[in-house]
This record gives sequence, C-alpha cells and structure tokens, in this order.
Amino acid sequence: MTDGPFDDLPVIGALAPAEAAAKLREVGEDGAAAAVDRATTVKGPPTRFGVSDWWPFRDRAWQHTAHAFGHLAPGSGAEARPIRGVGEIEADPTLKDGRIRIVLNRLRVADYPGGGNHRVLFDFFARNQVPGRPEDLHFNATYRVREGERAPIAGYPIFVGLGVGSEGVAFRCHTVNVKNDADEAFLDMLEGDAFRSGLKLATAAQPAIAPLTGMALALTKSIARRNRNVSVQDFYLGLDFAGTAMGARLAEGDYIAVQIPESFQRVWRWDDWVYDPSSGLIVAASDPDQLIPYNYVVFGVSRYQGD
Repeated sequence: MTDGPFDDLPVIGALAPAEAAAKLREVGEDGAAAAVDRATTVKGPPTRFGVSDWWPFRDRAWQHTAHAFGHLAPGSGAEARPIRGVGEIEADPTLKDGRIRIVLNRLRVADYPGGGNHRVLFDFFARNQVPGRPEDLHFNATYRVREGERAPIAGYPIFVGLGVGSEGVAFRCHTVNVKNDADEAFLDMLEGDAFRSGLKLATAAQPAIAPLTGMALALTKSIARRNRNVSVQDFYLGLDFAGTAMGARLAEGDYIAVQIPESFQRVWRWDDWVYDPSSGLIVAASDPDQLIPYNYVVFGVSRYQGD
C-alpha cells in the first residue's frame, strides 16, 4: 500500500479555517463561510480544524471526516435485509490468494458543498497482488448527482480481476466535488465507454498499469486543487482474514462507507438500518421512509469468474 496517496488532498472537513472559508465561498456556500469566519474571530483559530466540537454548525454532512463501515451479505428477495458491521462478519477464506471483482453500486450525495447538481470525481485505490511485484492501482470515474439523491449507477465496474493476497486486500476512496466549468468539460471523457468497463487486470504484472494509474492519481490531484473544486470524502478500508476484534473481514457482498460525525462512531448501530430491495435504498429499520442523512458510498465485492 502506498503511504497515503491522498494525504496532500485534505477533505473540506480537515482544512484550516481560512482555507475552508475560502473554499466554501468558491462553491457558493457564503453563509457557511461567514459562520466559520465568525467562529474563528470569537474563539480564535483552532489547532485542528477537523475537531467536531469546533464547528459553528452541526448540520452539514460534508463537514465530517469520520466514516462508519457496514456489510450487506449477498442475497435476493423483497424483504428488508440487515446490515452488519465489517468487524461482525466472517471472512471467506476461499478468497485468499484469489481474484475478485469490485463494482460501485451506490454513491449517495446527501449534502455536498454548493448544493444543486454535482459532478463527482471518484478515485478508487487498491493494490493488485500479482507474483513478483504488487501493482498500485487508481481508477477514476465521474458521476452526475443531484443534491439529496444518488448517482444513477449500480454494478459500475472498478477493478475486474483484482488479485487478493494471503493477508487480504485494502481500498482507499476519495471523492471530489467538481464545480470548475473547464474541469467539467475535461471530465466528459471519463463518461466514455472506455472507462465504463473498469480496469481489467491480469494474473501477471502489466507494464502499462504503472503509468496508467499514475495518470489517474495525477488527474485527481490536479482537479482537486483547482478553483471551485473541493475534496469531500476520503476513507481507507483494509479487509483481512484474521479474527481481530477491531478489524474488518473480506467476504463477498456490499461494503457501505457512511460519512458521519466522529462523535457518532460511539453510538452508530447498523441494527438501526436495513437495505430495502424494492427501493434500492438504505432506510431506517423502524421507518422505511427515513433515509440515512449522510453521504455514503457502496462498493460490491464478488468472486472473479473470468479466465
């Protein structure tokens, strides 16, 4: 695993106050920017902007840096299905040293900076375990999503034939809200057919992978730093075959990453939420009309069935 491919791209929830206020103004969040300025004037600059009790407001989903991770087991039928924490499931040892397929199944924008229609640049990182020398991979895709809705995607290929090591596999995801008009035009190419089939991988190292993944990472970094563009979500998830109490297990199914307040990590319960197959949404177990009020990403893991 590379050391923090996105460490130099802090999400908006981790920016210094002056930087956060400036970025918010760029995307039209003048009220939120003014609130940040006022809080800084009254309380003075915090030593770390991302601390949850410093923010002058608590109701913006994009301000959080923590994530809760859940797992939805494979299955079918019309009944609501439970979601479990990634540390509660059993690892599937038959995936060890095998190959898997990764697809993006959901991208829900409950609240991204700027409101209205969003163009979201999605960068997905993983390490392909192949004999000799593992390959670091980046795959870019872009999706159009309206505030409060989900991207019109399901089963969007990301990595096809990703090699799993004996210890497991790790992923990192980074999303950028793109408002720069010139960048939006440039990103049109990522919606072409060549990118919709995902990154197809072989059982041996591929010389073209290194420059391709380098270009993908460079694209994400270049766009994230541009005027009117802002990083919103960043999370790392390592999936293994061990039985440690606080680890996460690798198995087939859907992995859900919800961007929540850090304080919620102590009280978040996946028992409170279920997957409703009829609507394709994650809803409250007690009220099928109540949606998770936070941004989330869902990616599916399945056994690779190719050659």
